[in-house]
Amino acid sequence: MSTVLKISRIPRPFDPDLGAEARDLVPELSGDLANLVAGACGSSPYLKELTARESAWLPEALRDPAAALAEVFDGCRALEGSQLRPGLRQAKRRVALLTALCDLSGGWSLEQVTGALTDFGALCADVAVKAEIAALIRRKKLPGLTDDDVETAGGLTILAMGKMGAHELNYSSDIDLICLFDETRFDPDDFYEARQGMVRATKNMSAVLNDRTGDGYVFRTDLRLRPDPAVTPVCLAMEAAERYYESLGRTWERAAYIKARPCAGDIAAGEKFLKNLRPFVWRRHLDFAAIQDAHDIRLRIRENKGTGGALCVPGHDMKLGRGGIREIEFFTQTRQLIAGGRDESLRLRGTVEGLAALAEKGWVPQGAAEELSAHYRAHREVEHRIQMVHDAQTHRMPKSEDGIARVACLMDRDPDQLLAEIETRLEEVHELTEGFFAPGGGPAPIPDDTAELDGAIIARWPTYPALRSSRGARIFERLKPELLARVAKTAKPAETLVALDGFLAGLPGGVQLFSLFGANPHLIDLLVDIAGTSQELASFLSRNSSVFDAVIGGSFFDDWPSRARLLADLKHRLAQESDYEARLDAARRWCKEWHFRIGVHHLRGLTDGHRAGAQYAELAEVVIACLSPEVVAQFARKHGPPPGRGAAVLAMGSLGAGQINSQSDLDVIVIYDPGEAEMSEGKRPLATRPYFARLTQAFVTALSAPMAQGRLYEVDMRLRPSGTQGPVAVSLKGFTQYQQNEAWVWEHLALTRARVVAGEASLAAEIEDFRAGFLRQPRERGKVLAEVSEMRARLSAAKAPSGVWDAKNGPGRMMDIELISQAGALTSGSVARDVAAGLRGAVAAGWLSDADAEYLQASYRLFWSVQSAARLLSGKAIEADRIGEGGAQFLCRTTGYARLDALEQELQARYTRCAAIIAEALERDEADEGQH
Repeated sequence: MSTVLKISRIPRPFDPDLGAEARDLVPELSGDLANLVAGACGSSPYLKELTARESAWLPEALRDPAAALAEVFDGCRALEGSQLRPGLRQAKRRVALLTALCDLSGGWSLEQVTGALTDFGALCADVAVKAEIAALIRRKKLPGLTDDDVETAGGLTILAMGKMGAHELNYSSDIDLICLFDETRFDPDDFYEARQGMVRATKNMSAVLNDRTGDGYVFRTDLRLRPDPAVTPVCLAMEAAERYYESLGRTWERAAYIKARPCAGDIAAGEKFLKNLRPFVWRRHLDFAAIQDAHDIRLRIRENKGTGGALCVPGHDMKLGRGGIREIEFFTQTRQLIAGGRDESLRLRGTVEGLAALAEKGWVPQGAAEELSAHYRAHREVEHRIQMVHDAQTHRMPKSEDGIARVACLMDRDPDQLLAEIETRLEEVHELTEGFFAPGGGPAPIPDDTAELDGAIIARWPTYPALRSSRGARIFERLKPELLARVAKTAKPAETLVALDGFLAGLPGGVQLFSLFGANPHLIDLLVDIAGTSQELASFLSRNSSVFDAVIGGSFFDDWPSRARLLADLKHRLAQESDYEARLDAARRWCKEWHFRIGVHHLRGLTDGHRAGAQYAELAEVVIACLSPEVVAQFARKHGPPPGRGAAVLAMGSLGAGQINSQSDLDVIVIYDPGEAEMSEGKRPLATRPYFARLTQAFVTALSAPMAQGRLYEVDMRLRPSGTQGPVAVSLKGFTQYQQNEAWVWEHLALTRARVVAGEASLAAEIEDFRAGFLRQPRERGKVLAEVSEMRARLSAAKAPSGVWDAKNGPGRMMDIELISQAGALTSGSVARDVAAGLRGAVAAGWLSDADAEYLQASYRLFWSVQSAARLLSGKAIEADRIGEGGAQFLCRTTGYARLDALEQELQARYTRCAAIIAEALERDEADEGQH
């Protein structure tokens, strides 16, 4: 299929005589094609030279540039031996001439031009390095390798960096390469000999491309982006490179690897290396500290290259100067570094596509992204014209009038208009990017209204771990005036300052968090709000400050998502990780972010305590549902897949009822069905009982063990058959027989709240069918209620309330009402799990009145609101004199009371009446039973 060059613009010849000579070199061309050659060569001595050398080839190439380019590429692949150097140089001349004319004519877009140059660079590197590897293999210099290894270059991979990695190679660019080899391809005893061979191959490959001969050169190659280039060889073992980046890698190297791409040699090995390097490049948290790093790099470039100062277009560096290409690239790459660890869609190599992705996700305003993209394209076009004149690796605008005129002629523009347009674009780029990198100067003065704050507290801040590093302290000094100003505006500044002090004291490090606040000042309001209200949430933030990342995403204050969406989100997070431990840590990070979101929504009144309780429960259920298959898969690697239908997780207590608070542990029972199997089938098979016991222990460890990201939940398995004396996992048969023949009444009561949250579908259904059928069996009401009376007495003796704000323990409080509700469900045969349904069951069973059931339910709702607020405020029962003004306001708001003393009086009254209602109901039933 022919792809005829479509001409939309024609350059003017700066030197008409030179243009006429070029036209005469290709008499077969006429019309626009002849004028294109004359205009290009009349302004560029370099293009005139190329046309003279390739005059016989050019006319046919211009009639179908795509086919001509493909033919050149095919010719390069066929080069061997002594043909390699002259053949690649001839190919370079043809590619340079063809891309220039297609570019100048408007027939190819910027992406087509840079793509052709980039693909040619990769092809040359690949052909050259494989020729060198083949020669070394023939000479037995690469131990253990054969001719079959040439196709993968013996494990040597070439990473394209910078513009070549992003498919953005400019017209006269050098190519930035990092050469690595896969040391696992060689016997350890042969490592040093293999490395010596790989270094030789790399040097020779570079010489093939770089050396100037009578035929010219192919590409200037730069190998200095490798780790520590002053002391390392030009080709490194991948394992050594990984160690370097893990321990010593710097922000500029992270930014460089955004564009890194295996382009030659062993592509698969290169892809694997980059995959292993992802944790170095893409941080799991929002990395706003990268802004300052990038700004420092910009300042050093300006100082070293002399590109600072006032803008003057003649002589201006279009790449490194003010408002130039590098400014746009740094702006894009830094934003990608900030957010790309959490969002894979931002991990793009190209500058324009990177800006588009950042705009789509809200990290860059749409208008700014479009403006910067347009300026980037325009800058690149000017850069190419500068380089086309003499094939010089320069990015500076000419200073002379003639030099500027040549560039303007290549663009068919008036020189003065071109200079004015370039100046405007440079200024606009600078204005759009400079504020991002340097939004403010030094620290602002401390506001006058903070003078009343306790100076002794503020004075000790520099001694805290987060402020001991000079960098952390420097960033915090810029934040401190704003932070103190917002503290001073709270209802109780002294209380808030003490809480903020506790938060800062608990921070292990501050650079990332302080950078986050510096780039997102609105987060300071949220921090001050939390510190001034919830000691527990502030303490949680000190230990898990990365959860602030979730607030930046844009959907933090949206409504609670569906369970299906949560499941999909966590599964996607886990799928991104390469090993079991990393997946466990990913689950912890994910869970903490959502846990924090529920707490903030509750604290700010966006949800109430009851909806928050349901959300905490759903969050835990999703974590269990997603992690249990991961635990099973990991365990199965050693001991084989679970026998039979495997295991199911039965949630008990509050989790089973779908309502937990921010501090709740998880009550669970693991039930398994091995079917007819007696052993597992794996490398180390186990009998079914120890198999599921150890699998359960692994599951509990996955949920509760402290790891790099902390722990997920405390797990309580005491509700299993026989309690702590029984096995940690119970068979389905054992569970059903125990419930039917041995379980105490309290265990039947606990079953009223049980719910399967993970496991094979048919096993889960069978467990639920058994539960429902068992609960519907008729029971002797008097015996159940007598047991309940005894349990109330034991609980009252064992767990006395800590005060009026302890809404959980004691007569007439939450546990007491939950117990009566469970008794109602058991005596009525109800399978519903919530408190309201159980109380209605007691009414249906005839031992509780409608009015009393409604009063108990309303009281339970109030008690739950107080309890969930208490856990969020302090992690334990409330002490009214210590929760502060913010805490008191939150407690009143979440319960619907205007004053704390009114709420206290109401609680005391309800405790008393609820206790009386419950006692009367149980005593009345005993009396009724006695009469019968």
